[in-house]
Amino acid sequence: MKIAYFDCFSGVSGDMVIGSLIDAGFSQKKLNEELTKLSLDNYETDSKKVLRSAITGTKFNVTIKEDSKNDEHHKRRTLKDVSEIINKSSLSKSVKSDSIRIFENLANAEAKVHDTLPEDVHFHEVGAIDSIVDIVGAVIAFHDLKIENIYFSPIRTGTGFVKCHHGQFPIPAPATVELLKGHHVIGTNIQHELTTPTGAAILTTLGVNVEKYPDISLLQIGYGAGNHEIAEVPNLLRVMIGETTTVGGQDEVWMVETNIDDMPGEHFGYLLEKMLDAGALDGYITPVQMKKSRPGILISIIVDDVHLSKVEKIMFEQSTTFGIRKYKASRKKLDRKLVDVETEFGTIKVKIGMLNGSIKNITPEHEDCRKIADINALPLKLVYNAAINAAQSINDRNI
Repeated sequence: MKIAYFDCFSGVSGDMVIGSLIDAGFSQKKLNEELTKLSLDNYETDSKKVLRSAITGTKFNVTIKEDSKNDEHHKRRTLKDVSEIINKSSLSKSVKSDSIRIFENLANAEAKVHDTLPEDVHFHEVGAIDSIVDIVGAVIAFHDLKIENIYFSPIRTGTGFVKCHHGQFPIPAPATVELLKGHHVIGTNIQHELTTPTGAAILTTLGVNVEKYPDISLLQIGYGAGNHEIAEVPNLLRVMIGETTTVGGQDEVWMVETNIDDMPGEHFGYLLEKMLDAGALDGYITPVQMKKSRPGILISIIVDDVHLSKVEKIMFEQSTTFGIRKYKASRKKLDRKLVDVETEFGTIKVKIGMLNGSIKNITPEHEDCRKIADINALPLKLVYNAAINAAQSINDRNI
């Protein structure tokens, strides 16, 4: 799986995200070709190598054409306006979807800050042409580089004030703070806006906040430069792109556990769902006998390094526990592949488990089987068996 990890040691902005991806190998020419699909012709983009604290990075720039500057400065775009620009383009469906999701999160943050509805928010700076280019351009780059998962480090913010449409705002800007809620933020005494709403929206919408970068086979590294030279830190955003690694079907995971005897029974299912949604690999609930012969429940969660902090946070927020246990456990896994098989009822995805190149287990995807069973009024077990029979005929070498 190809992933990107953003090291936000000097914050993050939209132009720094694109600059880092260009520095890592994404084509400026390809970016410009894709951006023309937005049918916006009143701007130009360029990128150039610059030094920040003696480290080379790429500075990405969006320049509004002289005859359009006044129009763009005064234009007040709503979420509907921005969505229409994106939806009317000939960009791919997935690029459109991810771009609009980022703007939706921005609208929600701005609405919370200004006590209004997301659809009534006027983006001002965020809706300006350069921010549309930054957001859509970043999504274009992620898809072109075939990045499947995005991770980012704790984010540093500066201090002081920044001039916005409504006047002087404290740094980090209120919308930035709202977007970073629930993520690890590190404050500094640096008198600059290290993290912007656009940069925060891109990473928090598409990425996962982690304490350390995942184990990867490192392929590409890029540095995106900010506008200014900062004395305290290199004003750069570093991206590391690579493939996730497992050695011989083995890895290590965290076991997170707690015992509870004072929570309503119906809350346990909700708690488990929340932790699975947060990235837990698996979870289960076991009845146990606790001290003083009290009946209780043991909650056990299997999670990787990347999602551990989120699972711990949910455990404390959503349960009545006063403490948790966690320890590392080794796993031995079958190699897994998801393949489509043809049955007399239709195409069904099945998960194939292999050991040393030989098929050991076959599991049809439940939702595929259920959908076909419902449409054709068939017993679910009949569809399952058809999928297994079809998968068993596959030659190991053809998987």
